[in-house]
Amino acid sequence: MIDLNADLGEGFGRWQLTDDERLLSVVTSANVACGFHAGDAATMRRVCELAAERGVRIGAQVSYRDLAGFGRRSMDVPPDELAAEVAYQIGALEVFARAAGSRVAYVKPHGALYNRVVHDERQAQAVVDGVLLADATLPVLGLPGSRFLEVAGKAGLPVVTEAFADRAYTEKGTLVPRGRDGAVITDPDTVVARSVGLARSGTVAAHSGREIPVRARSLCLHGDTPGAVDLARRVRAELEASGVRVEAFA
Repeated sequence: MIDLNADLGEGFGRWQLTDDERLLSVVTSANVACGFHAGDAATMRRVCELAAERGVRIGAQVSYRDLAGFGRRSMDVPPDELAAEVAYQIGALEVFARAAGSRVAYVKPHGALYNRVVHDERQAQAVVDGVLLADATLPVLGLPGSRFLEVAGKAGLPVVTEAFADRAYTEKGTLVPRGRDGAVITDPDTVVARSVGLARSGTVAAHSGREIPVRARSLCLHGDTPGAVDLARRVRAELEASGVRVEAFA
């Protein structure tokens, strides 16, 4: 059994990056941008309405305040300020989720914040503090073995592990930084095969070629890659054909 999540609502004003409506017919969980790296009020409302109509779980994708850099630039934000900004983003999305007859069901950091809290305990604690401020029952989604999930678990938050079929891994189980060659896997057949392997065996080939364990309850499908919708459909079809039940974790 595995959940399929995708980053959605990544637009701003007249600019749109993700095909939200079609992706919401495939995924079981939607990581909705909350206005700090992408997204605006109208976009958040629209995606929440579409997700609620389709029974897709709504997750708050929180990030550094970095619209210009799409949240992919690491920032040294004071912990108290970061905690407040995380809670603010969750609260903003919750308004639209509830108006659509749903709710925010989990929290996932985005981009540079996601990678930072893998190893930075102070920033991880700040994100956890922000989640606790917003709703102490919310599950958090993150990389297996990360400081973020460790800190969240100690704080009593439900933790959910995540894997990426289209991102290269180091032998330590962390993601290869996007600026390096081969960090993003673009061949559809490879992505599909890795998805099935992650779901069925809990392993994936690292950048070095060595097979490493990656136990995950949720699989991320990036919505901003070319052909994302068709690839997501293929991944889901192959998972189900291989005997994997696709189901939301929240």
